[in-house]
Amino acid sequence: MFTMNEKLKELSRQGKDIRTSIVGAGKMGKGLVNQMSRIKGMLPSLVINRHIEKAVDALLSSGVSKDDMVIVESLKDANFYLEKGKFVVSENTELAAKANIIDAVVDATGVPEVGAKLSLDAIDNKKHIIMLNVEADAVVGPILYERAQKVEVVYTGTAGDEPGATMELYNFATGLGFDVLAIGKGKNNPLNFDANPTTVYEDALKKDLKPHMLAEFVDGTNTMIELTSLANATGFVPDIRGCHGIESDINSLTDVLRLKEEGGVLNKYGVVDFVEGIAPGVFAIITTKLEEVHKQMEYLNMGKGPNYVLYRPYHLTSLETPVTIFEACYYNEATIAPTKGSIAETVTVAKKDLKAGDMLDRIGGYTVYGSIEEHKVAMKENLVPICLIDENTKLLKDVKKGQFITYDMLELDTDRTIYKLRKLQDKTIG
Repeated sequence: MFTMNEKLKELSRQGKDIRTSIVGAGKMGKGLVNQMSRIKGMLPSLVINRHIEKAVDALLSSGVSKDDMVIVESLKDANFYLEKGKFVVSENTELAAKANIIDAVVDATGVPEVGAKLSLDAIDNKKHIIMLNVEADAVVGPILYERAQKVEVVYTGTAGDEPGATMELYNFATGLGFDVLAIGKGKNNPLNFDANPTTVYEDALKKDLKPHMLAEFVDGTNTMIELTSLANATGFVPDIRGCHGIESDINSLTDVLRLKEEGGVLNKYGVVDFVEGIAPGVFAIITTKLEEVHKQMEYLNMGKGPNYVLYRPYHLTSLETPVTIFEACYYNEATIAPTKGSIAETVTVAKKDLKAGDMLDRIGGYTVYGSIEEHKVAMKENLVPICLIDENTKLLKDVKKGQFITYDMLELDTDRTIYKLRKLQDKTIG
């Protein structure tokens, strides 16, 4: 962090601030705008939201005065005022990647279709793209990453999100020569597959969250999506469909997340999973083949082994995203990216009994939730990634509660960018 601060201060002294577009001024986007206001050398120059007042409020809450911001609709106006040093706000998402002096685009929408379009725009315009939108990354991240590589821009998930925070532990451990056995995250809310916007409404208001977002957390879909992105970045897989989701504290974690023949629950190592009881942290279970290192680990109070836990007890979501913006723009490096291709999938499960002709809804809704599975199994069984489902998805067959949904059961909106990207990804990457 010291290096980042010093290099950003130098950029600021040279008048070469990193200028970003932030799309989505909800909880994550607003937090990022505010945090960036405290960092020299990095500016939230362009803030876009479908309701303009939220974009304005994000900048006002960070200390930007109304005199220093301009509301625009056109690219011409955006470029004019950005070059004048103004903060620009708009409802026009297309401006994010097309504005001339923007270095990086941050997607803080959480909407898969928006993420797909925005990422393509950023890559086509040779801007770095930072995904606070793990929902899009989990379903089309591999092809977006491949396209970004071809034009030498960075496609990356973000520091602060659980996949990014876990990836930091993974890189730390593997960089030191440890063997990593399992990685994952704590789950903040007790798992309830039946959760929907109505059942979580009061709690959502207290937490200043949209009911759909909280329902996505409670029904486990968000956890499955985050573990999918982590799998695609590391090559690790779910040990079983949906993961084990054990309850444990940190001290007991190595006793449970070990092989069955060792007294644990795992069929194999090299897995992603989630744990109730250690939220909001992330973890990596590691070991070594060297006796001397085992002695050192015991001396350092890391436990008796042979497995040990690296644990980070927090993740600061979008408040950490400036780290990823800096690393992308200064070093051309990603915090986390689907470098291993399609390893896992968050597939679709019926949340209740449904009838042919019913319309489904989006993630965190009333009709479906997500469960993680290996990509090769999902492909073999024709299972549908949940991030392809939206309000325009029509059921063609009756479906029972808890049943996994396959492509032949649905009529999908094939005109969407995310659908077309996913079909291309399946053909070219697998």
